[in-house]
Amino acid sequence: MKMGILGSGGIAHTMANTVKQMADVELYAVGARTLEKAQSFAEEFGMPKAYGSYEELAADPELDLVYVATPHSHHYPHVKLLLEHGKNVLCEKAFTVNADQARELFQMAEEKKLLLTEAIWTRYIPIQKTLNEVIESGAIGKVHSMTANLCYLISGVERLKKPELAGGALLDVGVYPLNFACMIDRTPVVKVTSDAVMNEYGVDSSNSITLTFADGATAMLHSSTLVISDRKGMIYGDQGYIEVENINNCQGFKVYDTHYQLVKEYPVPSQISGYEYEVEACKKAIEEGRSECPEMTHRESIRMMELMDTIRKEWGLRYPME
Repeated sequence: MKMGILGSGGIAHTMANTVKQMADVELYAVGARTLEKAQSFAEEFGMPKAYGSYEELAADPELDLVYVATPHSHHYPHVKLLLEHGKNVLCEKAFTVNADQARELFQMAEEKKLLLTEAIWTRYIPIQKTLNEVIESGAIGKVHSMTANLCYLISGVERLKKPELAGGALLDVGVYPLNFACMIDRTPVVKVTSDAVMNEYGVDSSNSITLTFADGATAMLHSSTLVISDRKGMIYGDQGYIEVENINNCQGFKVYDTHYQLVKEYPVPSQISGYEYEVEACKKAIEEGRSECPEMTHRESIRMMELMDTIRKEWGLRYPME
């Protein structure tokens, strides 16, 4: 599979370094805002093609899959450009700015019979499947509540500061606690309450969210760009609890009983970076002629965007491109 990357920032470097180590995927082309940036990126990773515009990348007939690594404020136009050129797309989270944009892109992909999926890596990693299997086995009984947090010292990052770049903690890091909770409890969310602290530009620097699920379980979630946190996820059942180490890139989880005694520890299998699983899922889906990956369906991506739309509406936060 010949893979291209649209964008040349930090996350594009992580993906390129990952794909370079995969046996059945060729790191083929990169598109950047300038030819100089593209050539520098291509030279670093040994890529045969470098394009000084996204349009040129989209027009390359050799590409089987393109990874969109630009800020989420630009995901909608960039994914649309690629779909219009008949390309299968793996788009970084948050998938779009809002649910309406997501619905339009997914409909377009389905009509064109192209793969389009969200690159939220926690949905694809094998340890997540293991975690769900342990919960479903009844190891901690019925799950009644969860907590999750993800905070980094990133308030100075330009794309996170301003509304014109769809900035804020929610779309960048808050999406992970939301996905964490919704991967554990797959019943509908029936109630959402939240609050946020806004920065000088009017986007959220910190937020706190409580979800109530149809089965009665609750999730208390937190994300911020102002502090660091332990990044833990906790799942509480009536027969024990589970501690998940780093909800952004799980480093393993531990199962405890009602006496706070460790029952079993589950380590993470050896991996390149964790990004490889979403690429492998895309390759499989393309080979099977699918327009979505079962690990992160179109419906589930839309559900996450709808939740974030609801939360932002509660804060009065609307982006200029909406």
